[in-house]
Amino acid sequence: MKHASLHALMESPDGPPLVAYETRDEIPAFEIDWHSHVRGQFIYVEQGLVINRTEHGSWLLPPHRAGWMPPGEMHTVSIAGPLRAWGVFIAPHAAEGLPGRPCVVGVSDLFRAIVKRAATWPIDGEPAPEKDRLLAVLLDEMRRAPVESLHLPMPVDRRLRRIAMAMFERPDDTRGIDEWASWAGMSVRTLTRLFRQETQCSVAQWRQQARLACALERLAEGEPVSVVADALGYASPSAFVAMFRKAFGDSPGRYLARQVVAT
Repeated sequence: MKHASLHALMESPDGPPLVAYETRDEIPAFEIDWHSHVRGQFIYVEQGLVINRTEHGSWLLPPHRAGWMPPGEMHTVSIAGPLRAWGVFIAPHAAEGLPGRPCVVGVSDLFRAIVKRAATWPIDGEPAPEKDRLLAVLLDEMRRAPVESLHLPMPVDRRLRRIAMAMFERPDDTRGIDEWASWAGMSVRTLTRLFRQETQCSVAQWRQQARLACALERLAEGEPVSVVADALGYASPSAFVAMFRKAFGDSPGRYLARQVVAT
């Protein structure tokens, strides 16, 4: 799908109620200031990072997560590329029943398969009953997609964002808050106060969320618990499992098994 055609569609409530897309080439890093779109958007990140800022706060969308942006929602976009992604643009009248605020949602295998198929259809293609049936199922999958509590609210302050990105990119970095404050050129008191003010969580809580996001990605790709624990900077696999169980109420193996059953 050509970029110009896709952009025109984002700003029009007319045409197909749902249009799927998939990036054919890697998108380089870029930033877009405050704006909104007529259509809502589901975006699934396969590679790279997407950082959005809305009136409800800023959040980071790491690989293997899907984000929802409602129609008309003012937001900024920052791409830490190269980015590969796929998703769906949804007309306002078709977005009824979907979350009213931006959020991170779970994606089932059926959701993924339908989008991949629909993304091959030409944007100006002829309507067909089989397409309508498939898109109706896709809309059902969107409405029942579970909103995930695992998300990474991003600070706005450049110094804090620098710390947050460093923690995300190096989850095995065990520096304490004193060292992070010194590295960013600010006092510990200012760091702790601003970080909680802008993200509604402490630096330690944010780092744990970042590690959990990384852990889920690695575990989903089949990496052993021992390898994931080491990559995240835990002293032992048992320490990692204890943290994971506290966050999700189950061991990594059981948690992933539940996700497979749920989808």
